[in-house]
Amino acid sequence: MSRIAATFARLQADKRKALIPYVTAGFPFADITPALMHGMVEAGADVIELGVPFSDPMADGPVIQKAGERALALGIGLAQVLAMVRTFRERDGRTPVVLMGYANPVERYDLTGGKGAFVRDAAAAGVDGVLVVDYPPEECEAFAADLRAAGLDLIFLLAPTSTPQRMQQVARIASGYVYYVSLKGVTGAGHLDTAAVEQALPRIREHVKVPVGVGFGIRDADSARAVGRVADAVVIGTRIIQLIEAQPRERVVPEAAAFLRGIRQALDN
Repeated sequence: MSRIAATFARLQADKRKALIPYVTAGFPFADITPALMHGMVEAGADVIELGVPFSDPMADGPVIQKAGERALALGIGLAQVLAMVRTFRERDGRTPVVLMGYANPVERYDLTGGKGAFVRDAAAAGVDGVLVVDYPPEECEAFAADLRAAGLDLIFLLAPTSTPQRMQQVARIASGYVYYVSLKGVTGAGHLDTAAVEQALPRIREHVKVPVGVGFGIRDADSARAVGRVADAVVIGTRIIQLIEAQPRERVVPEAAAFLRGIRQALDN
């Protein structure tokens, strides 16, 4: 059983919901990410989504775009992200880590490191899952098989516009969990319609048997609690980036941790 599957099984047994924070690797300081990851786990995070900086992030709104640009300017690429995961694993062998990003860095990594280099090195670093925004399920079955062989999960996005056919395609090869985008648009955009989320999840679960996390638009304890009533996991990214982007180094981890403790308490209550 993968770390992700084990985490969701444990939470389900405890009747608790997963808290999944997203942060851009190498932001706001190039070397702070492992400490930030540990701080978020101590504050109640169950899975960590680590954003791989990329120059053209089509699914991300201006806040996460800006974070990615800053990380790229600091020299953070996929190799550095894997090094951060290795450092995190020196102290934490339990918390799942999911890399979220785009096809270009993955494919470039394989071009420079040889076929299969990304899957090999991600597994060796301690990565548990991969979410590649621009890999549709019908075009990455071989990639999914390579990940499964290495013990990694391939996670997909579903959206309000996803058809039953698309859900079936995702269900066929997805593992770990699926990530339901709660609104039409990019990260951090729009107003979260919790009633629409509540209506969508039963339709998704008709096809998808892995846990369903919900993100894009969750910003506070109230919205997290509302989503947590119907979803298996709550994913929060943009609000964390906003909280830490202007902080001095010594305040980055405490600010993120304090915010997540409030979310954790709301979910548990």
